[in-house]
Amino acid sequence: MKCEELLKQLNEYVDGTVDPAVCEEFEKHMAGCNPCQVVVDNIRKTITLYKAGKPYDLPLPFRRKLHAALRQKWKETHKTG
Repeated sequence: MKCEELLKQLNEYVDGTVDPAVCEEFEKHMAGCNPCQVVVDNIRKTITLYKAGKPYDLPLPFRRKLHAALRQKWKETHKTG
């Protein structure tokens, strides 16, 4: 299995709805592919945090950077004139 194939079926794999034979292919691929391991782990962590339903405070520097980027995008999108 190649990374591209794994990514195409990633949702089904994480949801546990992928065919067991394909699941074995995923496991074999991820055993030797750190980038795919990271992607799957991040998705699982995201799902876990989402299901927990607890708000997560972003660090202040990140929040400021995010707000500045959103303001800039808003200005670019809503130019007058």
